[in-house]
Amino acid sequence: MSTDPYHAVQQEIQASLQTAATLRASFLRIRSTARDDSEELVWARNELKATLAALEADLEDLEESVNIVESTGARLFGLEEAEVIERRRYVGHVRREIESMRAEVESGRRSRPTSVLGPSGRGVEEPAAPEHEDSQAEWARQEQELMIRQQDETIDTIAGTLNTIHEQAGLIGREIGEHNEMLDDLERGVDHSEAKLSTAMRKMRKFIRQTEETKSGWCIVILIIILMALLLAVILV
Repeated sequence: MSTDPYHAVQQEIQASLQTAATLRASFLRIRSTARDDSEELVWARNELKATLAALEADLEDLEESVNIVESTGARLFGLEEAEVIERRRYVGHVRREIESMRAEVESGRRSRPTSVLGPSGRGVEEPAAPEHEDSQAEWARQEQELMIRQQDETIDTIAGTLNTIHEQAGLIGREIGEHNEMLDDLERGVDHSEAKLSTAMRKMRKFIRQTEETKSGWCIVILIIILMALLLAVILV
């Protein structure tokens, strides 16, 4: 199965997007109080531009990974079509965020809502279109659901691994019990053999003592017979 680099790149983009949002807030705060030619404002603008450039480069890599999945087929990566659509939507969302922050940096002022003249001649603000906010809310909801599904899959995998480990631990425990029983049987056999060996050794020592005593008695008898034969020989001579 081919390697899917989407999640690794997405994590980098998410971290860069948070950094860019922090720099954007700092830039807007400085711009609201400092002059346009102040060093602090120039530094904040350059930092935000550099971060947006790096973020856009990472986004291109992410979009390339989505293009690869779409061109080769989602099934090859073990993905569903809905997830591929969600990835494409995420790329579009990040791109809109980059364009929005870049527009604020390039314009040099806050984006203000347009207005039209009302019947009385007063400026009346046009109601903001909620489509963008709704799409962002929908994207956030779907992204959260995707994260929850991934977390559930991870938890299921961990639970399966723990069950396997539990079963293996049970098998190991039973094998250890059987080995302990075998060792107990072997120990009893060794004790029994040792007792039999001790008994045999005692009998052997007793037999040796008896043999030594019997040999001594026979030697004395033989010596007496030899002495009597010699006496008779002397007397007869």
